[in-house]
Amino acid sequence: MDNIIEVKNITFEYEDSDQKDTVLKDFSLNIKRGSFTVILGHNGSGKSTLAKLLNGLYKVTDGEILVDGISTSDEEHEIEIKRRVGLVFQNPDNQLVASIVEEDVAFGPENLGHAPDVIRAEVDEALKSVGMYEFRKSTPHRLSGGQKQRIAIAGIIAMKPDCIVLDEPTAMLDPKGRAEIISTIKKLNRENGITIVLITHFMEEAVDADRVIVMDSGKIVADSTPKDIFSNIKLLKEVGLDVPQTTELLYRLKSGGMNITTDVISIEESAQKIYDAIHLEEI
Repeated sequence: MDNIIEVKNITFEYEDSDQKDTVLKDFSLNIKRGSFTVILGHNGSGKSTLAKLLNGLYKVTDGEILVDGISTSDEEHEIEIKRRVGLVFQNPDNQLVASIVEEDVAFGPENLGHAPDVIRAEVDEALKSVGMYEFRKSTPHRLSGGQKQRIAIAGIIAMKPDCIVLDEPTAMLDPKGRAEIISTIKKLNRENGITIVLITHFMEEAVDADRVIVMDSGKIVADSTPKDIFSNIKLLKEVGLDVPQTTELLYRLKSGGMNITTDVISIEESAQKIYDAIHLEEI
């Protein structure tokens, strides 16, 4: 599997009058095509800045980010970069621009100069892919938070991206809305082959990822599978992150003297581990 995104020794600085705030320094990262990557980190870790750099919304101060070999700093290819790497923000209201759902989803393809009949097909396909086709004539502001976010995602999908970067897309949603968005993201990755980069601080959203990256103070401090990451409870707590409830339960049972491993994250696996541990103690 080749890399769709290559981040090569980048530095990014915010400039405020005479002061410079360096968020990322000599930072490198590759994202494989078709993968589902989750980036975790507390507020101020640099993960949201990275999201905006990956699709060219922010420009690197030094180094280079390549999307399919095209530099995000190349102004001539700026529109193509944003088409290939779509960006979904935390607040869906910041991305909804029209008064009718289908008009909002059509906004991107229209700006790309697609023909009307092509746009019609792209909008319908995008809305169906996020389960919102029946709301195509609705007014966005009357929808729930989860539904609005799915419309925002549909607007990105309509532009036929190769990759979607989602910057804490469930942070403002209730549990039902969060579940809707995570289900949609998984479907887009598995059924449509879209590369997903999900930035979040909800541990449970990372359980089914191919890869989990933990950031702290602008650096990658861990990069592995969900099981490996969540079994390193000490590290996660050191960087100010919680762990999935299942992992926390197993950790506490082990700390209390139970002979049990903590390298599982699903509810089913955890239940089986606890059952097996109790059974062994009885023997």
